[in-house]
Amino acid sequence: MSLALLINDWDVAAWQKSLAQLAPDRAFQTAPDITCPEDVRYALSWKPTPGQMAQMPNLEIVFSLGAGVDHIFGDNQLPNVPVVRVIDPDLSVRMSEYIVLHVLIHHRKQRVYDAFQADGKWKEISQAAASAMRVGVMGLGILGIDAALKLKNLGFQVNGWSRTAKNLDEINCYSDADGLEEFLNQTDILVCLLPHTPATDGILNFKLFEKLSHDGPLGKPVLINAGRGGLQREADILSALENGVLGAATLDVFETEPLEASSPFWTHPDITITPHNASASDPDTILKNVLRQIEIFEAGGTMANIVDPVQGY
Repeated sequence: MSLALLINDWDVAAWQKSLAQLAPDRAFQTAPDITCPEDVRYALSWKPTPGQMAQMPNLEIVFSLGAGVDHIFGDNQLPNVPVVRVIDPDLSVRMSEYIVLHVLIHHRKQRVYDAFQADGKWKEISQAAASAMRVGVMGLGILGIDAALKLKNLGFQVNGWSRTAKNLDEINCYSDADGLEEFLNQTDILVCLLPHTPATDGILNFKLFEKLSHDGPLGKPVLINAGRGGLQREADILSALENGVLGAATLDVFETEPLEASSPFWTHPDITITPHNASASDPDTILKNVLRQIEIFEAGGTMANIVDPVQGY
């Protein structure tokens, strides 16, 4: 029985090399060259081709090689087997680095200074203290909590919102529809790290942006989405920027990836784009995690981080 690497949009060779080194005694196949689908017991996946896993009659477990799992559940032919997501400290650290970086870019008005540099202009502008800036983190899973605490340690006012109630000592927490508006009303920089589920699809829309604070140090609120592209309505982001409802946006994820060359996001002066790399998966780190889970399963133990298919996380 073998493993299968079902990977799109990443450097497959790096994952092949790592898997061969970490598990030399385990046979594996790599899509699209799955010559013996009946041998596949474990699928290690990132954006697998729909219908691919349905051709594997002895498949027992699907592992996501990234933090999200919507790319797996989007397959309407997905076999009825457990889906396991990766939770690893390395992913949390990388995501927090990204969030802190882009919160600081907006807070310290770095894009304004970039423009000054391009014009050869020596000019200082006023900047508020971190303690005056209210950052709201949507999504208080492991990634969201880590980012929120790191922002708090830098002196920002940090609030959090999640669909289900959370209780954190250092972060003011809001939940469900009842707490969403109050959370948004006191948010100058909105950080979104929600999973993409039917309940969160398109949650980042014009109506939500209108509820963000417009009396903070930046004047207009800022959006940072490093969660999933399906959370945002991209036409609404453009409209909100054009109408002054948003002042700027940093986007790591998009409704369609890769982002099309014709997208107006590429040249918009108030949008920062990154190519879904906020919390890039390191093959060695992630595969060690997956292989530990497989060993636990094969020893009759209980795997961690099995996804609830109803909730989607």
